[in-house]
Amino acid sequence: MNHPLPRRLVIKLGTSVLTAGTDRLNRPYMVDLARQVAALRAAGVHVALVSSGAIAAGRERLGGAPQQRARANVPLKQMFAAVGQSRLMHLYEQLFELYGLQVAQALLTRDDLRDRRRYLNARNTLNLCIERGIVPIINENDALVTAEIRVGDNDNLSALVAGLIDADLLLILTDIDGLYSADPRSDPAARLLSEVPAIDERIWEMAGGAGTARGTGGMRTKIQAADLATRSGTSVVIASGAEPDVILRVARGERVGTRFPSAVSHLESRKRWLLAETVRHSQLVVDAGAVAALTRQGKSLLPAGIVAVDGSFDRGQTVRIYAPDGREIARGLTQYRAADIGIICGMRSAQIAEALGYDYGPEVVHRDDMVVLS
Repeated sequence: MNHPLPRRLVIKLGTSVLTAGTDRLNRPYMVDLARQVAALRAAGVHVALVSSGAIAAGRERLGGAPQQRARANVPLKQMFAAVGQSRLMHLYEQLFELYGLQVAQALLTRDDLRDRRRYLNARNTLNLCIERGIVPIINENDALVTAEIRVGDNDNLSALVAGLIDADLLLILTDIDGLYSADPRSDPAARLLSEVPAIDERIWEMAGGAGTARGTGGMRTKIQAADLATRSGTSVVIASGAEPDVILRVARGERVGTRFPSAVSHLESRKRWLLAETVRHSQLVVDAGAVAALTRQGKSLLPAGIVAVDGSFDRGQTVRIYAPDGREIARGLTQYRAADIGIICGMRSAQIAEALGYDYGPEVVHRDDMVVLS
């Protein structure tokens, strides 16, 4: 079967996968992970990892504590994470370098993805890493994060990251084969579901509850992640990390684990999100050349095409974009605040840094963060 490879792939790696069910990180497994990612990069697939394992790496380094005690003691877990995060990244760096790949670390919290400016910063950083062939390795900031700003688990974090970078596919690797019709540990008649067209109440009932002692998630958090990702335009596969060549096989379209097809396209998801924003008093007026560039050529909005700014808005907010005749032609996330746009409007992009003392890139609104209305 000739199946197109995904353009962008997010791989979520749970602690139970990275440790192979032990109390130590499994180095041979991580080498094989790097090999598969390198093969996909060579085929033109951009890959990002959402990796657990920092707490396990810290526990391994310090001699650890009983699993149940560590699971209940938040300061102890945060100490393990503080020690383990750098060790985990050092290991990734060494192993991926064997295959000529550069990695980058990104620690995110719910606040980073809820605040518009920080969301835009995270999106820009991850996209630039990907465009330059660097493999981002993302985790929640377990050493410092509090309950109020936690995403809660790396399953849901992986879904948020998939939406952040417009991934085509999210692969959640775990210690079971996928979603079963019942708990296979207690029901011998349980069967693996190869595809779930829609996540309904029956699927939630199948998901059950808790995960392993080493991890923090169960099947329920994986279904939550699949629900979130598919609503954002990303297909999801939940599969066993122990399957040989599982990453390559899933990327090539082989039926492994349980697949959840995306419910909408990325474009439709982004359009709904942008159009839902309250942007009544955030407006840019552009010249005729910019109108043609945005509506007919699929271009980004540059400062040279802006003739007027109306309203007070910050970086990362959604703005309305108007033609000279008063027609609203587009909406999008602005890379610059209103006061800054007032200074740079009409300028060439190369002049932004000199005018402001800094720049967030040549575009005021990037085409990937824009919905054209007419």
